[in-house]
Order: sequence, then C-alpha cells, then structure tokens
Amino acid sequence: MKKRITTIIFLFFLAQNHAQELGLRFGDIVGGDIALDVALPVGEASRIRADISFNKGLGTELLWDFIYQPIDGESLHWYLGAGPYILLGSPFTLGAVGEIGLEYRFSEIPLTIGFDWRPYFRLIDNTNLGFNRFGLNVRWVL
Repeated sequence: MKKRITTIIFLFFLAQNHAQELGLRFGDIVGGDIALDVALPVGEASRIRADISFNKGLGTELLWDFIYQPIDGESLHWYLGAGPYILLGSPFTLGAVGEIGLEYRFSEIPLTIGFDWRPYFRLIDNTNLGFNRFGLNVRWVL
C-alpha cells in the first residue's frame, strides 16, 4: 500500500512539472475503471497520453495521439492514437490499444472534457480482441 501511495504522489508531482493536461479517465481501463490521465504535448499536432490505474493491480496505457483539425474553430477536435498497455496484477496482461476520441477545451476555464473509444488486442494471458472500452476524460489544462 505504501508503494502505491508513493507512486501516485511521485507521478502527480512529475505530471505537475511537465504535463500540459492532468486529470481522470472514467470507464473501461486496464486495471480498473478510474485512472490518472496525463497528456504531454509532442509537437503541434500530437501528444503522449498515459493512463495509470490502481484498482486491480497497476495498469498502464501509453498512447501516441495525433490531434486533427478543430471541428468548430479551436475548441472541439478529434484525435486518433495507439500504443501498448500492461497490467501488473493477477493475471499479468500485455497488449496493444487503439483510440479514437472527441474533445472539447473550454476557453473560459482551463478544462478539457473528452469521450473516446479504445479497442484493444490482448497478447498475453489470453489472446483476444475487445471492442467494448469507452471512456470519459476530464483534464485540467496546466
């Protein structure tokens, strides 16, 4: 338990110093149904997102997202990404996840809200495909 709390505190302070956005993701996530969601910018039209969950072990999804043209000018845009995921728990799970989503960044307050769909390919424990993972993202823009 102490390791989990120390890890959460470390990741929170790391994200505070270097992240563009920090928040929570609600929905189906490897390792649970709520995760710490961190978005780090990489260039003008891409970012790296990390979701870390502690419910059923340590679950992590690391995605490279490509952000596409705003739909309404500046606030509403869509994104597409992919990357690996791992669950350090019982059972150990390893695979790849894709993502497509829609986000709205408020101009009056530093807040981003998004909805995404994440199909996955599980390689280790049982090999299978899943298409039923949806999530709601709420992140504070730093």
